Amino acid sequence: MIRPAQDSDCEDLARVYNHYVANTVVTFEEEPVNAQEFASRLAEADDAELPWLVADVAGEIAGYAYASKWKGRCAYRFSAEVTVYLSPDHTGRGLGSALYTALFAALKEKSYHAVMGGIALPNPASIALHERFGMKKAAHFEEVGYKFGRWVDVGYWQGKLND
Repeated sequence: MIRPAQDSDCEDLARVYNHYVANTVVTFEEEPVNAQEFASRLAEADDAELPWLVADVAGEIAGYAYASKWKGRCAYRFSAEVTVYLSPDHTGRGLGSALYTALFAALKEKSYHAVMGGIALPNPASIALHERFGMKKAAHFEEVGYKFGRWVDVGYWQGKLND
């Protein structure tokens, strides 16, 4: 079941996310994030009227997706950055697609026009997910992140919601 995230989900959101913090370059955060920080992030999304959704599988948060402001200037108000994270126990089951389907529908309802997704490279699974939604590579930044003793490239994929 895909539903809006709630404050009571914050421990589970942190559990899902912190796997990526500790074990991957998918996020450039290097320290675990606690539930209070997730509550703050949810509140920020709520204040901006941006969706934050969870995939609830039999009472367990199996993943989440959210939108954030693309940039702060007013002219960017119809563009959002999108992100999805799945529990490693729930990958390869279509949950990322289900989350993005619901997230993109929620953004369309709010009259968003463009979405961007940043991907630490290489990441074939994330690229495939974004391209499944018609997103195309729009940028490639070389060696902009440094984690686990190595430089990491980041690509950005862009899509339009009302094409």
